[in-house]
Amino acid sequence: MAAPASPLDRFLDELEAPAPAPSGGTAAATAAAMAAALVVMVARGTPTWEEAPGIAAQARRLRERLQLLGDEDTRAYRAVLDAMRDVPGRTPEQRDFALGRALIAAAEVPLRIADAAADVAELAALAAAAGKHTLRPDATAAAILAAAAVRASAHLVDVNLSTVPAGEHSGRAARLAAAAEAARSRALGDA
Repeated sequence: MAAPASPLDRFLDELEAPAPAPSGGTAAATAAAMAAALVVMVARGTPTWEEAPGIAAQARRLRERLQLLGDEDTRAYRAVLDAMRDVPGRTPEQRDFALGRALIAAAEVPLRIADAAADVAELAALAAAAGKHTLRPDATAAAILAAAAVRASAHLVDVNLSTVPAGEHSGRAARLAAAAEAARSRALGDA
């Protein structure tokens, strides 16, 4: 008899299903939430680190925020799909307007994911520098995961805005990706 599926198994099953959501944004948010959990673990495991309680609290709040953003990303993507559907009585102009609004909203969610994940990368770099020696590799792994989540989210921002005016979204996403990459480099000792 097979063991019951874990929540992670169920989530991965949802990701690999042919249904359009959850997808990349939700996966990026989840990766960043896992990175935040690693930062909490390193901070809690380093009682001699004076800033550890504050770092752990910040990382925990970011984990919770990222989990909510993952769910929000799924809803935003579904709204884009709904806006693309043909609706009786809706003109092409109305459809285009609805789709443009949905795409902008869908770009804002991965931008918020990138913002939170960049904060996780910064905390991970701090934990990699100040955490207990045996836990520093976990903090470095957190920085790598968080930086990857920022990069993936920034890509999704650009994709969602490829047919509508991007405004500040793409520039902000690029700045967040650069900041997260710098934190990842510090965590790895490259900087």
